[in-house]
Amino acid sequence: MKILIIQQKRIGDVLTSTILSNNLKKEFPNAQIDYMCYANCVDVLKNNPNINNIIVLEEKTRKNYLSLFQFIFSIRKKKYDAVIDAYSKLETNLITFFSGAKYKISYKKGYSKIFYNYNIERLKNGTNSEIGLAIINRLLLLKPLIKKEIIDYKPKVFLTETEIQNAKALIAKFPLNKNAPTYMIGVLGSEWYKTYPFEKMAELLDFTVKQTNANLLFNYIPKQKEDVLKIYNLCKPETQKNIFFDLYATDLRSFLGLLSQCDALIGNEGGAVNMAKALFIPTFSLFTPSVDKETWQIFEDDKNVSIHLKDLKPEIYQQFDAKHIKENTFKFFDEYPIEIIKEKLAIFFSRIKN
Repeated sequence: MKILIIQQKRIGDVLTSTILSNNLKKEFPNAQIDYMCYANCVDVLKNNPNINNIIVLEEKTRKNYLSLFQFIFSIRKKKYDAVIDAYSKLETNLITFFSGAKYKISYKKGYSKIFYNYNIERLKNGTNSEIGLAIINRLLLLKPLIKKEIIDYKPKVFLTETEIQNAKALIAKFPLNKNAPTYMIGVLGSEWYKTYPFEKMAELLDFTVKQTNANLLFNYIPKQKEDVLKIYNLCKPETQKNIFFDLYATDLRSFLGLLSQCDALIGNEGGAVNMAKALFIPTFSLFTPSVDKETWQIFEDDKNVSIHLKDLKPEIYQQFDAKHIKENTFKFFDEYPIEIIKEKLAIFFSRIKN
């Protein structure tokens, strides 16, 4: 049996969708499970024993109609028995439609019957499950192929021993306080509207160091350095002493290695939080007000805590729609009581210490 999973973009989404490959390989151990994504997401799939081949759809291929159709028919030649399209955009509609697969599975949309013969209705609300709708809806895509109840629903990152040792060697080059915890800080969100205001982030970092004396590592890439420096400069001098600004990863696999050596990840909700959870590293994350709480508040427990405006002030969501909230992100970020965040952060520190 040959199965193709498609989840093209966003590292968190690509990682979350690996629960499809993990469960398919368990159900069909002899099956060939391939996974298609964009080039910048490949690293979260590497070394996953449940994925046989990673297929990259390059941007230059997507932008050229002739190249795209050549790619589509190269997929057809692979003769997949099933294609599960968790992305479901025009390019993947076409890839799935022309694949020739017996099972063409995706989410139900107004036009989806044209491309797929299994159209799965997404759940939009009505669940209080701790695993979140992002997980629940992906598991629904497996129903045409797996009839029994699925209990393995946590995404996982698979690091090699070499990657772990390289991370330890890098950390050893810096004078971290070995008697204090080390926290990875997600200082910036993936988009402007997913980024907690700089001044308030600096205030939370000051609080973190005062409470724990932790070593702080910043998660950023070189092009973000100017913004990250702004947050660093807003921190108190005693906090700055605990920030190891130059201890960072230059690629995603190296970042995963560093993250695996941290005691927790704290910061903006996004792909890094999903990666931390997949490495079983505790997380404390701040959601932007406009992101859907029910979908992405996943695996919440004592050691994975998130703050969402909807939890604090649900009445706001009865007055304004998501578009308005997104357009006024920083106004609504002001509605997050920072003293309550600090209280929850202090409780988080005490829980992960044990």
